[in-house]
Amino acid sequence: MEGGGGTLSEIHQFAKKLLLRSRDGLERLERLEYSSTAAAAVAGSDSELSFAVKKDITQIQSLCVEMDRLWRSVAAKPQRDLWKRKVEQIAEEAESLRASLDKYNLRNQNRMREANERAELLGRANGDNAHVLRIYDEEAQAMQSVRNSSREMENANAIGEAILSSIHGQRERLKSAHRKALDILNTVGISNSVLRLIERRNRVDQWIKYAGMLLTVVFLFAFILWRH
Repeated sequence: MEGGGGTLSEIHQFAKKLLLRSRDGLERLERLEYSSTAAAAVAGSDSELSFAVKKDITQIQSLCVEMDRLWRSVAAKPQRDLWKRKVEQIAEEAESLRASLDKYNLRNQNRMREANERAELLGRANGDNAHVLRIYDEEAQAMQSVRNSSREMENANAIGEAILSSIHGQRERLKSAHRKALDILNTVGISNSVLRLIERRNRVDQWIKYAGMLLTVVFLFAFILWRH
C-alpha cells in the first residue's frame, strides 16, 4: 500500500490508519513539550518523532490525491458524492495535523534558540550567573504562559465557531418547518374551498331534482284532467 495502488476503500482505510498514527505522534510531541520532567529527553527524541509524523502526513496527502482521482470514476452519483465527502474529510484532517506540526516545530525552534542564547549569556557571566539564570527563567515562564493562553484562546474560538454553526443549522431547520407549515395551511384552505363548492353543487342538484319531480306531477295531473 505504501507504494501506491489498491482500491478506493483500501486506500481510504490505510489513510485513516496513518491519520490515527499521526495524531498520536503529535500528541506525544506536545506532551513532551509541556512536561518539565521530560525537558532533557525532548531534544533527543522529538526530532525523530517529528520527522515520522511529517512523513505520515505527507503520505496521507499523497493518498488523498490518489483517492480524489478514484472517486471521480465511480459510476453511481450517490456513491460518488459519499466518497467525495470522505476524501475531503481526510484531506482536511491531514491539513489540520500539518498546521499543528508546523506550530510545534516553530515553538521548538524558538525554545532551542532561547536555550542557546541563555547558555551563551551564562557562559560569559562573571559572578552573577544565578541572577542571569533567574531572569531568563522568569522570561521563559512568561513566554510559556503566553503560549498557554494562546492555545486556550484557539480552543475557545473553535468552540465558538462550533456553536455558531449549530445555531445556523437550527435556524435553517426552523425555516424549513415554517415553510412546511405554510404549505399545510395553504392545502387546508384549498380543501375547504373545494368542500364548500361541492356542498353548493349538491344543494343545486337537490333543487333541480325536486323541481323536476314537481313538474312531472303537475304534467301528469294536467294530462289526467284533459283525458276526462
